[in-house]
Amino acid sequence: MGEVLGKVLVVDDDEVIRQLIAVNLNLEGFEVTTATDGQDCLDRVLEVMPDVITLDVMMPCLDGWTTAEKLRTDAATSHIKVVLITARAQDDDRARGLGIGVDAYLTKPFDPAELIQVVRDLAEGVQRG
Repeated sequence: MGEVLGKVLVVDDDEVIRQLIAVNLNLEGFEVTTATDGQDCLDRVLEVMPDVITLDVMMPCLDGWTTAEKLRTDAATSHIKVVLITARAQDDDRARGLGIGVDAYLTKPFDPAELIQVVRDLAEGVQRG
């Protein structure tokens, strides 16, 4: 068993996408925990303390925008790297994500290899920092 590259919290209300992301990251050596929506993410983030959170935008209960804002404004979670993954690809959506302070923005359908590279880069930045 290799070295764990980092902890990732995968947040998506679509079970297929959630599992696709989790399996790909697991295979690359990440320790992965999943959450089903934004509220589930906020409920679990302090116990998991991930290096990176992949966050869907369009979810019931609490959407990704609001979840990212709450993560950024809480001193206990503001340092965690956040990757928004969404079908919303308009420039104003990207600008909103950047305005919140997310670290990366990927649009669906996404290339799993690209997602892995983005998460790896962010996790390595956390470990070096």
